[in-house]
Amino acid sequence: MNTENREWSIQELARISGTTSRTLRHYHELGLVLPARLGANGMRYYDDAALAALLNVLALRSLGLSLERIKTIRAGEADLVNALESRVRELGELQAQVQRQKRSVQLTIDQLTKGQTAMNADNFDGFDNSVYQEEVEARWGKDAYASSQRQWNALSKEQRNAHQQEHVDIALEYQRLAEAGIEPDAESAQAVAARHVAWLAVFTKPAQPYVVGLAEMYVADPRFAANYHGRAEYVRDALTVYADRELPR
Repeated sequence: MNTENREWSIQELARISGTTSRTLRHYHELGLVLPARLGANGMRYYDDAALAALLNVLALRSLGLSLERIKTIRAGEADLVNALESRVRELGELQAQVQRQKRSVQLTIDQLTKGQTAMNADNFDGFDNSVYQEEVEARWGKDAYASSQRQWNALSKEQRNAHQQEHVDIALEYQRLAEAGIEPDAESAQAVAARHVAWLAVFTKPAQPYVVGLAEMYVADPRFAANYHGRAEYVRDALTVYADRELPR
């Protein structure tokens, strides 16, 4: 390596900066960290200027700024101080949300220690659906997530609480039926599945592939399975029967 004009391959720069080659390629695509040159085989090579740009991006990322915001700052389209002040406001909002989540979790603990199994919408106060944004977009596309968020944001607090409470009630009814030995294709179980699909319809127009895929995810993903009191497979089976019988493909 020439000490007067240092240069690193993409793998070397990834190693010394503690990031990955994939990240560096992504930063290149966004125009944030540009290689000094491309080798004959397309290999990216980076110099001191690229290293400085990378360190700047990583520093701003550590403060919680998005890549899109960093891009506007580096392009001179946004002021760094204003961006950081905006980030402070966001962190304040996040702190308030975390406090609400803590109260909700403590409420649930208090209920469980007192032998109360029923939950209500207050147990979910402060929880944010946006944490699933990347997964929803990966499975069903950005339009699906954006549309569902618009519909959710259009609801009043009372409507949101009612919607969350409906899901709590649906999950408890699935549990009751499963523990009673009612088959998933029984009329009573299918009535609950119909309620479940109607609950989903607040955000999307459920079709058979969507509902079946979601039902499988309830079992495969423990974060979703936890909502169904150990009966995620029963929920999946009931929803699958309903979707196959009642929904368009």
